[in-house]
Amino acid sequence: MLDAEDHWIEGVRCAVYDSGPDECAEAVVFVHGNPGPMDDWAELAPKIAGFARVIAMDMPGFGRAQRPRAFDHSVVGQARYLGLLLDRLGVERAHLVLHDFGGPWGLRWMLDHPERSASLTLINCGVLDGYRWHRYAKIWQTPILGELFQIVSNPRVMHAALNHDNPKPLPRTYIDRIDGYADRGHKRAVLRTYRSSRDPAGAFPEMRLGMTADDLPTCVIWGDGDPYVPVRFAAEQRNYFPGAEIHILEGLGHWPFIDDPQAVLTPLKDFLRRHIRVG
Repeated sequence: MLDAEDHWIEGVRCAVYDSGPDECAEAVVFVHGNPGPMDDWAELAPKIAGFARVIAMDMPGFGRAQRPRAFDHSVVGQARYLGLLLDRLGVERAHLVLHDFGGPWGLRWMLDHPERSASLTLINCGVLDGYRWHRYAKIWQTPILGELFQIVSNPRVMHAALNHDNPKPLPRTYIDRIDGYADRGHKRAVLRTYRSSRDPAGAFPEMRLGMTADDLPTCVIWGDGDPYVPVRFAAEQRNYFPGAEIHILEGLGHWPFIDDPQAVLTPLKDFLRRHIRVG
């Protein structure tokens, strides 16, 4: 578990891991997805903190963060919260490391703040042109059915479902960690997250104009056994980030940093060392 301190952004509490020092305005920013939390990065963040300031957070509704009923769980809403948090932490240049829903949240912030985006790492996420939602997303997006599914969800059901999909068994400790945060507020946040994002491209009107980030250093890391976001999307990231380097991790799934942390750390560490300013 990552050590974290509470921060309040517009009255909404979140938990933040910050390796410091505070005066360093350049930071590697890890953004989790669903179901989170930031502890997904426990094997990666401390290793990167050996040569850079590292920030990770539990976004509202996830992990140790608050679960306010009135919070805007849309991509735009979470991106706005992320931006306010980075402002509070004094981050002027961000090396984004994104996964799952952290992808759209972080990409929306990046498009709004191109001058502050130092590099981008996409782990099993990105610009998903033509994407079709997986079966669990469709359940969560369906009124009543989604609520019923959340009620019956428990560690045994979750373990069976995830291991049925993943190319290799996920650790029981990982499933237990997810369940440890899966209270009523978290489950409500998951439903609102998916129901506000039925159109994956809806939060990115710029993409319809053929916008690309030609000069942004980009690293794509993808487990080729991902059943939720197919590996074909990895190569398609070059449509938007032409200079992207792509690493396909054979035999790993949607959470490659859980399946094999070192397989993700090796290309990530090399990429960040090349693009983080020293001194």
